[in-house]
Amino acid sequence: MTAATAGAGSAPAPKEKKPIPGFAQLQRVGRSLMLPIASLPAAGLLLRLGQPDMLGADGVAGWSGMGWMQPVAEILGAAGGALIDNLPILFAIGVAIGYARRSDGSTALAGLVGYLVLTAVLRVMAPMTAPWGDTFGSEAPGSCAETVAEAGLNPDDFACAASTYTINYGVLGGIVIGIVAALLYQRYYRIKLPPYLAFFGGRRFVPIITAVAAIVVAVVFAFIYPVFDRVITGFGDWVTDPGNSVLGGFVFGTVNRLLIPFGLHHLLNNLPWFQFGSFEAADGQVYYGDIARFLNGDPTAGVFMTGFFPIMMFALPAAALAIWHTARPSRRKATGGVMVSVALTAFLTGITEPLEFAFAYVAFPLYVVHALLTGSSLAVMNALEYRSGFSFSAGAIDFLLNFNIATQPLMIVVFGLIYAVIYYFVFRFAITRFNLRTPGREEEGAEGAAVPSVFDEAQEAAAVSTGKRAAEEEAGSRDPGSRRDPGAGRERT
Repeated sequence: MTAATAGAGSAPAPKEKKPIPGFAQLQRVGRSLMLPIASLPAAGLLLRLGQPDMLGADGVAGWSGMGWMQPVAEILGAAGGALIDNLPILFAIGVAIGYARRSDGSTALAGLVGYLVLTAVLRVMAPMTAPWGDTFGSEAPGSCAETVAEAGLNPDDFACAASTYTINYGVLGGIVIGIVAALLYQRYYRIKLPPYLAFFGGRRFVPIITAVAAIVVAVVFAFIYPVFDRVITGFGDWVTDPGNSVLGGFVFGTVNRLLIPFGLHHLLNNLPWFQFGSFEAADGQVYYGDIARFLNGDPTAGVFMTGFFPIMMFALPAAALAIWHTARPSRRKATGGVMVSVALTAFLTGITEPLEFAFAYVAFPLYVVHALLTGSSLAVMNALEYRSGFSFSAGAIDFLLNFNIATQPLMIVVFGLIYAVIYYFVFRFAITRFNLRTPGREEEGAEGAAVPSVFDEAQEAAAVSTGKRAAEEEAGSRDPGSRRDPGAGRERT
């Protein structure tokens, strides 16, 4: 044994990084939210087309000879409204399927059964008197209480004037039940019961045990609802108040982008997009969350959405242009093709992960600057009270679809161009000044050949974060003939 060999043998082995407890589970929850969120573009499109200024009386149906479009608009509006009104059910089913490993139809059924039981029990418990003397649910005046009071009549003589009580967890209730159903599925989908109960064994047992668990969850939810209602309603009112929306928008936008590399941003999005704020439409229907409120005509909605349009439609494509221009001459053409592709994806659809992952890990300080600039965009849009929204993401498709119900949409474009200039020069300076290894600037191999592109690795990370890779692996496990070589699984855009 030589001295060199001995020295090499005595070198301490590199320590393995310990995983953060619960981090993988949080990532799974974040990925599982992608399934129900994927239904929102259909809901937004149908609901928007059914509005009066689109296909309705103030739009196409108002044109000469086009009155027949009014029923079409009403049908499309009702179809989109059905999805928006039942978002908690979509989340209960979608999260159950997305969170469980090797899920099937019984997982979805368990999620639905659990949510129906949850809402039924909460409805019964809402008017009950709690141990602390108040009711479990929050009180709301009857639909005609104000009219009866103004007329000087006795409210006791009118059923519609009676107070109602509700326990409303919104999509959060659906998410919790979806996770419960998924966990119970993984635990019991192979359970064997005695012969006389064998019919209810295996997957058939999952919806049954989920219904029982949902009762327990509902009782717990009822007891904690007063605190939940005060905290969520109070914080929601604070952050959506015009006086606080600037700070609230900055914090939300910054943290939203910082969570992207970890795949946890959907957890943050849930409350402001689907829970905070309420809006009562002309038909008496109450909508919660920035997305539903905006699509149904709330002029104050969009606080947590508008600022993303300048970043996703203009700023990030400008960053892609800077990455292209700073690539090594030998790789500039290939890098340009890739960057144009991901920039166009961000501009049209608002899907930015393929681009953001290209520099999130190799240039994290630059990514932090990007997060802060995103927060500043939301703050600026809120300060100027510009409003727009989306059903899926802040891309050109959603922007144009909701152009007529947005506030100052052309000014959003102007600020988008300003942010594009800022991003281009910030990225170009940082990449060249600090020699950042962004796509096209990788080290050369021993014989002059480039090492595997960082962009390929970024796309793999993006696929893992969004759940795309897990879906492909699950599809491959179900269809062995479709399995591919692991190295071939990486897509080149």
